Amino acid sequence: MGLIHSFESFGSVDGPGVRYVFFLQGCHMRCKYCHNPDTWDMKGGIEMTASEAFEKAYRYRTYWKEKGGITVSGGEALLQIDFVTELFKIAKQNGVNTVLDTSGNSFTREEPFFGKFNELMKYTDLFMLDLKQIDDKKHKELTGWSNVNILDMAQYLSEQGKAMWIRHVLVPGITDSEEDLTKLGEFVKTLKAVKRFEVLPYHTLGLFKWEQLGKEYPLSDVRPPSKESIAKANEILETDSYTGYQE
Repeated sequence: MGLIHSFESFGSVDGPGVRYVFFLQGCHMRCKYCHNPDTWDMKGGIEMTASEAFEKAYRYRTYWKEKGGITVSGGEALLQIDFVTELFKIAKQNGVNTVLDTSGNSFTREEPFFGKFNELMKYTDLFMLDLKQIDDKKHKELTGWSNVNILDMAQYLSEQGKAMWIRHVLVPGITDSEEDLTKLGEFVKTLKAVKRFEVLPYHTLGLFKWEQLGKEYPLSDVRPPSKESIAKANEILETDSYTGYQE
């Protein structure tokens, strides 16, 4: 059984083409700019088997055409790795493209997770990996967790030749320093099979969810980045050298 927070029938930014997106319940990270804090708790959500979830998504297959398919996001999807693996296995049996959107927080080379992750890779066409901050100390301040295992996951996917999209949220004063962006760019250059590298401007669209949950929003004084700072980040990261998703 999977615990699903919500669905999106016509996702256009969660992988190639038109996607049916599952947002799973549960996340250990506590990102200060999180726009889905209502997904943190492992309780709640809609219980559904992998077969039921696939059938729900498959009804929309006529809209997917050649590039579209199913994306599983979160929360943190890897916290429900058994469910995701079964869902993706069914999808591949039916010729459906699969994308996993993850922060990598759950990754470890220790068992039993590592064996399960290797099984999941067999059925995953594309990994969308969110690299929030390259500096480990700053990453802990931002999310509450180290990034060592996250960077290790990126390197492991590279070793296995798995297609990746890398995403980085640009938060003024937190993830936008030239030094950190340079280090991030250098790291990504070491990875094979990165098909897209995106800078996502920080926004406050999820602020109302913090208020509904009675939580104090930690970045209430931070405003979205300017066009100039976004352009500068793209220049430093050389994101234009990644030409997009390739089959």
